[in-house]
Amino acid sequence: MPHLKSAYKNLRKSRKIAEQNRKVKDNLKKLLKKTATAANLPTLYKAIDKAAKRRIFSANKASRLKSGLAKKIGKSKTANKAGK
Repeated sequence: MPHLKSAYKNLRKSRKIAEQNRKVKDNLKKLLKKTATAANLPTLYKAIDKAAKRRIFSANKASRLKSGLAKKIGKSKTANKAGK
């Protein structure tokens, strides 16, 4: 436990920020686990970009996630065309 008053305030602040970041990460994980379609792609991109903007993870990871989603949706579109 911190001894200084300012250290205690910083501890409270860091815990609060960590909780907010955890909520954003959990929400993003739930969105990513749902089946990605072209219809909900903008929603997924928006959530990923917001998390990267808030530095919950790096911009490079955000671009990797978005690229992977685009590839996954591209494969499903070609599979649907081949099935027709």
